[in-house]
Amino acid sequence: MVAHATTVAFLGLEARTVDVQVQIAPGLPAFSIVGLPDKAVNESRERVRAALTAIGLALPPKRITVNLSPADLRKEGSHFDLAIACALLAGMGLLDAESIAHHVIIGELGLDGGIAPVPGVLLAALHASASDLGLICPLAQGSEAAWAGDVEVLAAPHLLALLNHLKGTCLLPPPPPGEADDAPGGPDLRQIKGQESAKRALEVAAAGSHNLLMCGPPGAGKSLLAACLPGILPPLDPLEALEVSMVASAAGTLDGGRIRRARPFRAPHHAASMAALTGGGSRARPGEVSLAHLGVLFLDELPEFHRAVLDALRQPLETGRITVARAQAHVTYPARVQLVAAMNPCRCGHLGDAGRACRRAPRCAEDYQARISGPLLDRIDLHIEVAPVSVHDLTLPPAAESSAEVAARVAAARALQRERYRDHGIRTNAEADGLLLEQVATPDDAGRRLLMQAAERFGLTARGYHRVLRVARTLADLAGAETISRSHIAEALGYRPALQRAG
Repeated sequence: MVAHATTVAFLGLEARTVDVQVQIAPGLPAFSIVGLPDKAVNESRERVRAALTAIGLALPPKRITVNLSPADLRKEGSHFDLAIACALLAGMGLLDAESIAHHVIIGELGLDGGIAPVPGVLLAALHASASDLGLICPLAQGSEAAWAGDVEVLAAPHLLALLNHLKGTCLLPPPPPGEADDAPGGPDLRQIKGQESAKRALEVAAAGSHNLLMCGPPGAGKSLLAACLPGILPPLDPLEALEVSMVASAAGTLDGGRIRRARPFRAPHHAASMAALTGGGSRARPGEVSLAHLGVLFLDELPEFHRAVLDALRQPLETGRITVARAQAHVTYPARVQLVAAMNPCRCGHLGDAGRACRRAPRCAEDYQARISGPLLDRIDLHIEVAPVSVHDLTLPPAAESSAEVAARVAAARALQRERYRDHGIRTNAEADGLLLEQVATPDDAGRRLLMQAAERFGLTARGYHRVLRVARTLADLAGAETISRSHIAEALGYRPALQRAG
């Protein structure tokens, strides 16, 4: 006789059904797991054995074989423990097989029989809901599973509590519904004195989800400006929050089932490896570019990142997704991020200041900035120079306009874009392709002439040409204008680096 239980294996954000088959046959005592298990799955034997001992049970002195089907799909992680234990108990006749037949089971067992949290519970719950099954998961993640909607969730703190529930002797209460956190507090634009042009660029970037590069000397306020960006971005809508939470669940960072409505803001250190930034490792986990999905990826000290790491961002910035290719799996994660970067003009940071610049200026600036490839720079819509703040600016009273006022304008512009692209499967101007821009971002005659003159004179690439149109469309949205005018084109052109150098 073979006992069965159902669990899942994760391939990126996809959960695939795994049938746990347990056979207890006569023979020399043995406990083996087959079906391409990794080391964590193989170690389930000892965790399951100890958990059963903790509740007063012992494995029969027979040959126990656990098969994880399909056998050609690699099984990774500790979340198979609970399903193996349940199938084993069913095979021993201590649990009714029918009581677990209609549930996806996921959880890690402790040596005392406790059920510990594991990554991917939200993904497993969504898979269970789509398959018309229930879910058995750790108690700490019951609220996370409840976000999947119409799915029966059994959230157990201990293996014995789960057994008592399945036998009907002591029922588990349904898990409380998950909560959505409000946006966390952060710096307000009123704290920034001066830097009016940089604030304007930040508002434009937020309104259209455009990539932004700030260049300026140390202490000019680049990092503070970037930290203000989450405060002016609109909150995630329910579907977006679910997308972001799925990535967080796969990474194991969805604490207590609390889903955040605030957009992610990730700021990895410049020493981050390619696997940390783009995803990878032995289990192909999501990287920073995926953890920032539908939010902001802030790269401070941009030239200090390894060039190969930065160039790996070129594809996800265009497509909104990233594929992590490994010998045993190809995993695709969403990566629709808004890139915000900051850098000094040169290594010493004081280019242009005759009294403080190093002796190699301006050659040192050329070498320093050459660390960033041209194709990556071409994918950044807004390039701004952040000048140092004067002492006079520091003595001025706080700015009159707060983040809340700017956020209201950004939300109004985003609402226009959401309505405009409702039938195109995109959300913001930054996602519009060339064909779509021809329909929604056609400038008036004066604006078209200015754009053509700039394109011919400064050699704009096709990508650069379309990015100017995207920014101009956002500027028109902020102004509430239906048509893109010459002034919108002129401001958008001012954010291109080639034109800034020419100026």
